[in-house]
Amino acid sequence: MKKQFKNIKNEIKAKKGSFTVYVILRMIVVFILIRSFFRADYEGVFYCVLTLILFFLPSLLARRFKIELPSALESIIFIFIFSAEILGELNSAYITIPHFDTALHTVNGFICAAFGFALVDMLNRGGQKISLSPLYLCIVAFCFSMTIGVLWEFFEFFMDTVFARDMQKDTVISVIRSVKLHPEGKNIPVTLDGITSVTVNGRELGLGGYLDIGLYDTMKDLLVNFVGAVVFCFIGYFSLKGRKSQVVEGLVPKTVDN
Repeated sequence: MKKQFKNIKNEIKAKKGSFTVYVILRMIVVFILIRSFFRADYEGVFYCVLTLILFFLPSLLARRFKIELPSALESIIFIFIFSAEILGELNSAYITIPHFDTALHTVNGFICAAFGFALVDMLNRGGQKISLSPLYLCIVAFCFSMTIGVLWEFFEFFMDTVFARDMQKDTVISVIRSVKLHPEGKNIPVTLDGITSVTVNGRELGLGGYLDIGLYDTMKDLLVNFVGAVVFCFIGYFSLKGRKSQVVEGLVPKTVDN
């Protein structure tokens, strides 16, 4: 027991920055949890409890897979979780703040690439028959991040179609192209541009254009996930090539020797 307490104390000293971020965000979430409970806002209570559980995941995964998360990367993960659940879901930041969702998907691509990088690097260092080049390791980390991004879009589509949610946010556009509009039914797209109004079942939507149902949002999310993954892979590549810097050291996970 004393040894475990000492290990936790040493870890806190080594990661003062991320521990401070963790404590501050946790206190905010607990305050919102209590307020939501007394207001009978049980959806808010659910998101707060979920956020508190997610706060434990980075350390649990790090210990399970024997990975050391740098303080800066761990702080980014805590802020990402808080932003997605508390700011995004509870305070409607996805709707009220422009490009908020785009920023989170970019960070998600970065974080997932970091975990993919650490897991593959762990196998690369621990396995006697595995010896991956830095470039190949970064490619695997990139593919890991993109796979997580695709699975998340599957989840959003599932929630929208089965539970009548709107996780795949819609986009107002002024141009559509579709072979469905061809008068002779040929495989030739017909373009409608300059769209300023759309009427559905006799009701004018008043959006100033055509309402795209989720496609633009999904492709944008995957694109920025791609950007986040590529950015981390560049950082990870330089780390493996021995080009250390304060930025690299603060963002690239390390494997812990047994």
